Amino acid sequence: MGMSEEKTAEFSQKLCDILNYGALNAAMGIGYASGAFEALGKFDAPASCESIALQGGLDERYLQEWLGVMVSGGIVEVSEPETDGEELYFLPKEYVPLLTRSGGNSNMGVYTQEIPLLTQSSLNQVVSGMQTGEGIGYENYSYFYSFMEELANAKHEQMLVETFLPSVMDGVIVERLRKGIHVCDMGCADGVVLQLMAKAFPESTFVGFDISEASIEKAQQQAANLGLKNVQFVLQDVGAEVVEAEQFDYIMAFDVIHDLTRPFEALKNIQMMLKPEGVFSMVDITASSSVMQNKKHPMGMFLYTVSLMHCMPVGLVDNGMGLGMMWGREQALDLCYAAGFSSVEEYAIPEDAFNSHYLCHK
Repeated sequence: MGMSEEKTAEFSQKLCDILNYGALNAAMGIGYASGAFEALGKFDAPASCESIALQGGLDERYLQEWLGVMVSGGIVEVSEPETDGEELYFLPKEYVPLLTRSGGNSNMGVYTQEIPLLTQSSLNQVVSGMQTGEGIGYENYSYFYSFMEELANAKHEQMLVETFLPSVMDGVIVERLRKGIHVCDMGCADGVVLQLMAKAFPESTFVGFDISEASIEKAQQQAANLGLKNVQFVLQDVGAEVVEAEQFDYIMAFDVIHDLTRPFEALKNIQMMLKPEGVFSMVDITASSSVMQNKKHPMGMFLYTVSLMHCMPVGLVDNGMGLGMMWGREQALDLCYAAGFSSVEEYAIPEDAFNSHYLCHK
């Protein structure tokens, strides 16, 4: 076999792998959302399809077909038929924390839902956008946003007060929060970040900005239900106008800046809204701005696809900049300095391999 034929054969095999793993991801997303992985995780020994279906409240015929995908994909083990001819299935115990909610930060199974949800939300518009260059509005992504909010909120509840905030400036921000400062969360969504902080630091005051009226209303209602008097939520596009210069001691933006249509204007406004000694925590995806440098990124294919199907097109609406999720550290640093920040430091975030923390000083 010549080199050309060998290369063709290798690529043909790669295409088979792509088709198989693409299908496997979709089926795993279905299994996670339906509770099939949770049901399998309850068994300490191989079990019949009927038993697993009963455990999870699942339809046996659907489950049988799904198990076929999982066995073919090497996710679930299958045992030889017993005397009655019934095959038995088992999810290895080592896989359980990686595929179910019990794994906490180790749980990667939850992410198998992401690409299927984006396909449902925007596939046709992305195909069209490849010719037209048009952006895609937030209103197309309601199911995806519900999923992402649930994911982000669970992460914040686990890590924000106990892990992330103590890492900011080696605990200095926590000390300031305890004494009492004025804090803003840009792109606050349904307000969980500020609700957690308002409860933990009663001497400080908190304001959340978001462009979604429904999210602001939900955040206000939840804060009222919790009896929080030191937090408020405002319908505000930070890329459009400055609310008031030099009013905040600390501003945060969690995975928000790269989605904005006017990210540079937003960064300039954030810089102006900080008090002279104020700081801005920008949490965003860990990546390079270079495709070549991202070639070896362990999640590069996944993150670029999420960006293609959501982050970039929402950022292109109304002739926006369309940064995309993989804008990378080089472009992030350039924009932050161009926006007027005096210094920007990049830090790894404890227990978060996906994101970097850019600490920007006024």
